Amino acid sequence: MNGSDSMKRDSASPLARRQILAMTISLLFAGTMNAVHAADVQINTPPAGNFVVKDNAGATTLLMIDSGGVVTVPYLATTPGTYSSGVCFGPGGVLGQCSSIAGATGATGATGPAGTTGSIGLTGAMGATGAIGPTGVTGSIGLAGATGATGLAGATGSTGATGLAGPTGSTGPGGACEFADFFALMPPDNAATVAPGSDVSFPQNGPASAGIARIGPSAFSLSAIGTYQVMFQVSVDEPGQLILTLNGVDLAYTVVGRATGTSEIFGVSLITTSSANSVLTVRNPAGNSPALTITPLAGGTRPASAHITITQLRAGAAGC
Repeated sequence: MNGSDSMKRDSASPLARRQILAMTISLLFAGTMNAVHAADVQINTPPAGNFVVKDNAGATTLLMIDSGGVVTVPYLATTPGTYSSGVCFGPGGVLGQCSSIAGATGATGATGPAGTTGSIGLTGAMGATGAIGPTGVTGSIGLAGATGATGLAGATGSTGATGLAGPTGSTGPGGACEFADFFALMPPDNAATVAPGSDVSFPQNGPASAGIARIGPSAFSLSAIGTYQVMFQVSVDEPGQLILTLNGVDLAYTVVGRATGTSEIFGVSLITTSSANSVLTVRNPAGNSPALTITPLAGGTRPASAHITITQLRAGAAGC
């Protein structure tokens, strides 16, 4: 056994163990003799000869030390292993139990050659593009949805202020025969409220012809029988209505009014008289409530005016 090998007792069979036991006894005996005679037992091998221990039949070599000093136990190489520890030698060749039976790590083997690169497979042929299908038939128009509910009506806006009266046009073939303008200024006119069934006062005279005349602060005479255009405007504080009367009779189709107290009341109508000297007024209709306050200083610091303008329309080119 050389310095790099270990002798493993766990690889010995029963026969091998008996042979090793015999060898051990021989060694012990030699040790005993050494102790008794105080001298080593020395075996000198013949030149080029070996020290050999065989079994009792002389057939199997159990131990051999050759002339070069190499110690071998040949039978151990063929016996099955049964022990978990081994025998090693230490400094000076002393035999003993191995502290570790792991052998030295062998050198890393050389890297094997790289395998050959496999060939790249052929790319499959691209399939042909399918033809575009025909356009589908247009679907029928769906049924119309139900009409949504009508939204709520918005609030009525306030009545705009009355525009300024335009200039009087020139008399044509069917122009005016008679005309007149009567007005009031607040203050001082219409100082008292106008009760339902009472007439608005227009106590001051504007331009007028002879055929239309005043017969009181709030009543006007239409001397000729004919058709007249009547316009009036009055600023009042309360929501209310005004109506034209002819000879004391309300002309229902001439009613105008307002729902809020933020604008003046304005009216324009055509009336036809059937008798000479018919009497015309502007009235707070009977049955209405409350009495109307004709607004003083409406919208500023100056007295505000109220007007009634009466024009007799010409019936034809021959005159009125």
